Amino acid sequence: MHHVMWRLMTARPRAPFVPAVYSLILAILILGPLLGPGYLLMRDAVSTPRSYLTDSALGLTDAAARAVPQDALLATMSAVVDGGLVVKMILLAALWAAGWGAARMVRAVLPTAGLGPQLVAVTVMVWNPYVAERLLQGHWSLLAGYAALPWTVCAAVAIRRGHTHGWFALAACLAAAGLTPTGVLLATVTALAMLAAPGGRSAPWRRVAGALILFVLASAPWLAATALSGGGDGSDPAGVAAFAARAEPGLATVGSLAGLGGVWNSAAVPDTRTTLFALVGTVLLLGVVLSGLPALWRRRRHPVVSALAALALVAVLAPTFGATSWGLDLGRWAVQNLPGAGLLRDSQKWVALAAPLYALAAAAALLRRPSTWSVSAVLVVLLALPDLAWGVGGALRPIEYPRSWQQVASQLDTDPNSGDIAVLPAGMFRKFSYTGPAPVLDPAPRMLPEDILQTGELVVAGGVVQGEGSRAQQVERVLLTGGSAADLASLGVRWVLVERDTPGLLGESATTLAGLDQPFSDEYLELYRIDGDVAPHQASERTRAAAISAHVLWALLLSGGLLGAGVLDAYALRQRRHQP
Repeated sequence: MHHVMWRLMTARPRAPFVPAVYSLILAILILGPLLGPGYLLMRDAVSTPRSYLTDSALGLTDAAARAVPQDALLATMSAVVDGGLVVKMILLAALWAAGWGAARMVRAVLPTAGLGPQLVAVTVMVWNPYVAERLLQGHWSLLAGYAALPWTVCAAVAIRRGHTHGWFALAACLAAAGLTPTGVLLATVTALAMLAAPGGRSAPWRRVAGALILFVLASAPWLAATALSGGGDGSDPAGVAAFAARAEPGLATVGSLAGLGGVWNSAAVPDTRTTLFALVGTVLLLGVVLSGLPALWRRRRHPVVSALAALALVAVLAPTFGATSWGLDLGRWAVQNLPGAGLLRDSQKWVALAAPLYALAAAAALLRRPSTWSVSAVLVVLLALPDLAWGVGGALRPIEYPRSWQQVASQLDTDPNSGDIAVLPAGMFRKFSYTGPAPVLDPAPRMLPEDILQTGELVVAGGVVQGEGSRAQQVERVLLTGGSAADLASLGVRWVLVERDTPGLLGESATTLAGLDQPFSDEYLELYRIDGDVAPHQASERTRAAAISAHVLWALLLSGGLLGAGVLDAYALRQRRHQP
């Protein structure tokens, strides 16, 4: 590795492809085992061979629209490309873009930075606890928003300098980050911090207004879904404490967050972050970052540098406060009284906003240093988290689904009767024999062509966080108390799926199932059908058309932004080459 780094560091200074290649190498080194045949099924991450454009995929249920446009995109693309491959390629592209974007950001903000500082910035952006912990938690789509952050800084710099292509680039950044609601919020906060800073060729208020318009367009899928369905009216206040940032061994909460760690789930961390090596790794990472702060301090009047510094400070201190008793009280009040405040409850995810400054500071530390210093800095960052390599110590690996799932999907797809699916055992998480030891999100909602009724209830650290699925709660209650088929039909249920290969609560459901037809059964799955009339609970065609239109708008913003930025960038480069 040392030899490879030296060759990269000593490459031609004007070789812009080197940071991109190096970032791709790091991404492959992290995701290696996952890139083989199979599907990602780990904690919150679910990929399936095929998914469907159900009401749930469009966010048109009574649950909060947290997975749009992600699920709709997978449903559309998996009709022509294997869905597991789509997820892997998006995740690989996200890590690649995160590092490459960090190098581009360094070039934009620190024009004198050579190749060595750029590669150090790539390493800091890609190889850190935030990336590791979000991979282990299964937040692959959130990492797309994380990847957009350095590119958002580049777009904001271009806008401040009066370059038209900056607006196209910002549109692409916000749309790419908008794969999830949290992602677009991360990118928008970053953009607003850059554009609101004084200076530049246009008035700050004009820049801010433009960014807010793009934010609304990039958020159209989940904003429209929330308005059309009325889903997610309120989050359980218990989720605020359950999802608060957490102190790691040897570190207080503020220390964990400052080291870009501290995710709420103590099981979704690399092995080295479960021991006192967490302290060592944090010191190593922060040592590289802090060594560049004097160089950035000398540039404190640079509006972009000062904005990034303020953003990083808030990104660390706000989640730290959120984990205190006062912060928890404020969070509980917010989710009960402020619409959409439930998006803020996983407070550690917002520490991503500090990553661009960390990458920039690490690069600034090496502006006037020889290449050997850059090699050393890269190695220090890699050694700070050695088990991020190769699937976060082998934890990320693909799985193969039993044929049962495809057989059930085919049965449902060809049956003329429509209606929703209730699932057993109760709960949203499973432990199958063909997955690892970590619990996994039930793949049924993304595997089957009908809407799956799930409560959204989560068991976290021995406590229960209620979901928003009120109809699903009624259905679950009927099943667990041995209610009648007529009760289920009145709630819109046509099918009951029993996932046999996982522990969980079944209650008195055997009484209910005894009176139903069973068109499919094997060692993994049982499918039961409720005959007769079933109360319709699907969204209207007009509502679906409106939701799909919002998704099309998002897709046009992404493709148009990428195309416009690329064309204008190429034109500007050609003009510079033809200047005398």
